[in-house]
Amino acid sequence: MKAKAGSRAGGSRLAVKKSKADKDPNKPKRPPSAFFVFMDTFRKEYREKHPDVKLASVIGKAGGEKWKSLSDAEKAPYNAKAEKLKAEYTKKINAYNNPQAGEASGDSDKSKSEVNDEDDGSEGDA
Repeated sequence: MKAKAGSRAGGSRLAVKKSKADKDPNKPKRPPSAFFVFMDTFRKEYREKHPDVKLASVIGKAGGEKWKSLSDAEKAPYNAKAEKLKAEYTKKINAYNNPQAGEASGDSDKSKSEVNDEDDGSEGDA
């Protein structure tokens, strides 16, 4: 009897839901790891060789086994591409988190053009 009463009390706590904050659609997506970069190419190759296999679980399992069997040298191109994507993501997320930094560089471009316009105008006046 006590167990049932305890489970009811726990159920009442679950009834209160906390709302999640909405995701920002402008926020850059995280970059894929080297394994997921590998899986992009592996899925295409696997589907070409095995057109009758439709289950994602079978393809994923085969990809995982293939990834484990690869040497570090064979994984190197995927690691390099993942690092490149990570560097691009880092730039994008920094610009997203610090919008003033992006605007400051934009303002400096505008001020350069304005300075050039002023120089051109002063030459015409002289």
